[in-house]
Amino acid sequence: MDLKKIIRREIINQKAYHAGELSCPVKLDANENPYPLPPDLKQKLFDRLNEIPLHRYPAAGSPSLIGRIAASLGLPKDMVLVGNGSDELIALLGAATGGVGSQTLYPTPTFAMYRISAQNYGHEIIEVPLDGTFGLDIEAMRQQIREKRPVLTFISYPNNPTGNCFQKDLVEEIIRESSGIVVVDEAYYHFSGRTFIPLLSKYDNLVILRSFSKVGLAALRIGLLVGGASLIHELNKVRLPYNLNAFSQAAAEFFIDHEARFIEQTREIIRLREALQKDLKTISIIQVYPTDANFIFFRCTIDADHIYCRLVEQGIMVRNLNSPGILNNCLRVTVGSQDENAVLVQALRSMAAELGA
Repeated sequence: MDLKKIIRREIINQKAYHAGELSCPVKLDANENPYPLPPDLKQKLFDRLNEIPLHRYPAAGSPSLIGRIAASLGLPKDMVLVGNGSDELIALLGAATGGVGSQTLYPTPTFAMYRISAQNYGHEIIEVPLDGTFGLDIEAMRQQIREKRPVLTFISYPNNPTGNCFQKDLVEEIIRESSGIVVVDEAYYHFSGRTFIPLLSKYDNLVILRSFSKVGLAALRIGLLVGGASLIHELNKVRLPYNLNAFSQAAAEFFIDHEARFIEQTREIIRLREALQKDLKTISIIQVYPTDANFIFFRCTIDADHIYCRLVEQGIMVRNLNSPGILNNCLRVTVGSQDENAVLVQALRSMAAELGA
């Protein structure tokens, strides 16, 4: 069997999303919450999960959860869709808008799944590099919107991997000038506190993504999408009937019930982020950039691959972004616990001392 004659060329030519496979005691590569649920909260969640009848299918379309999310956001239920992480929701958007001549636009570097999903559904990819300060090149974005009229435009806000929120007025300009759907991915909203939800009533082409992963429920893969009711109606035709399992539905409602407790951890991570950023700025072999997320992006003044390998040798896993161009010698580190952050800082300081820097 010749797979090249069966599998679409776009699939054959692409690289799959690579999730880290190395095991390190200090894991700071995946933008996860470093803290487990407090024991009392975990027991309450387990008690709730224990009531789920495993011999029954989960509620199709997650109606109870959607009602809870809509109420918490002050939106009608028909403006909300939930999925198996934001990844599934990105894929649904690609599937619903794909076809001959469809195009997806996004600035780069950014979250890899925008490209992967777009290619999976036959979209032409339009990438616009960020400017020298990792901001939007608005003139180049405008030109592509006018000339190519993409059906989908993705804006990560804050951007992954650079950690910054783009200028809000520039993002709104992209929404206003686009004839297609503009997706503002607010996966790190709980760390930035910035949202485009108030603009949903102003722009019918605006879609917002959020995730429960970064606030402590990464294992359960829960994402949400909000947008116009007519768009949600069409996306539900593409969504698989039982796309979110019963455990994830229950856990997401549990989060809403106990959101204040989860936010306590978020505030602690923000505090640790500020402290880690301050410490990293004192290390001569790296240049640290501002962040609105739960990770810190920095450029190394020496070979980033060398620093990455040295960290792995010491049991510290970070994200190696080093590649030609704008990400040359760049790494990304998740904000960990206080002890994990201290181990990272000490390792980098020791490297700098060895080099006499």
